[in-house]
Amino acid sequence: MSLPDFYHTIEKPSFAEYKDRGSRFLAFAFPVSTADDFKKRMKELKEAHAKAVHHCFAYRIGIDGNNFRTGDDGEPSGTAGKPILGQLDSKGLTDMAVIVVRYFGGTLLGVPGLINAYKTSTSLALQLTPIIQKPVLVKYEINFDYTLMNEVMMTVKRFGCSVMENEMQLFCRMVIGIPKADEDHCRLRFEEMHGVEVKKSM
Repeated sequence: MSLPDFYHTIEKPSFAEYKDRGSRFLAFAFPVSTADDFKKRMKELKEAHAKAVHHCFAYRIGIDGNNFRTGDDGEPSGTAGKPILGQLDSKGLTDMAVIVVRYFGGTLLGVPGLINAYKTSTSLALQLTPIIQKPVLVKYEINFDYTLMNEVMMTVKRFGCSVMENEMQLFCRMVIGIPKADEDHCRLRFEEMHGVEVKKSM
């Protein structure tokens, strides 16, 4: 499967509230890049909303489609996490999570009511935050002599690469993410530099 050149995510957190028959559904959407990011946010929200009965969620990370999770947190199976994830997927979003905190209002909503509540609260939160397009990055390791730093950095800037790791000594090692759309041109430019070694990084 070939990966796309770009993906879509959200830039900043958002919040929306949905009410149904006394129950309140507080939807928190936020960008995440690792499962640990998500766990931190979940811990914070559980502490902030300790009296809530359910903390349901979905997240998707990365662009291969394999890194995602949903959680119903005691709601009937498939009524919370799945509808939340469905909203992320309908907009083609990744590197983000939504946690919906429910305060029970005394009336049971039934399966269709729950699915609708989690879906709607998530949808409202996603409408309130800008969706942005980001380049898919391919990781490369570059090794070079310190004297070539300026030339290397100019190429990094020119192709919009992001520096992930950086070790500066007499001999330098850098791990960068090259936007997939420019991967071949950028790699070629590094290969043309005398004294620069470039290779794909895992």
